[in-house]
Amino acid sequence: MKTIIHVNQHIIKANAKGEEQKPPLTIKTYKENRKGFEALISGSAKVIYSPDKPLACGAKVWIETESEVVVL
Repeated sequence: MKTIIHVNQHIIKANAKGEEQKPPLTIKTYKENRKGFEALISGSAKVIYSPDKPLACGAKVWIETESEVVVL
């Protein structure tokens, strides 16, 4: 199953301002969205930069993999 991982820059900025640390990584599949501070990819993956066709969330850079992803 395809998994997309991206870093939410708005959460990173908010974490820099406040004391509460929210997880900045979003790990998406067609089944679910998970949040985390680390994502371990157990196989091959590719990093995509697509400024002309960003993801629906607005991300222009993300990681795609068909491998298992463990979210910490």
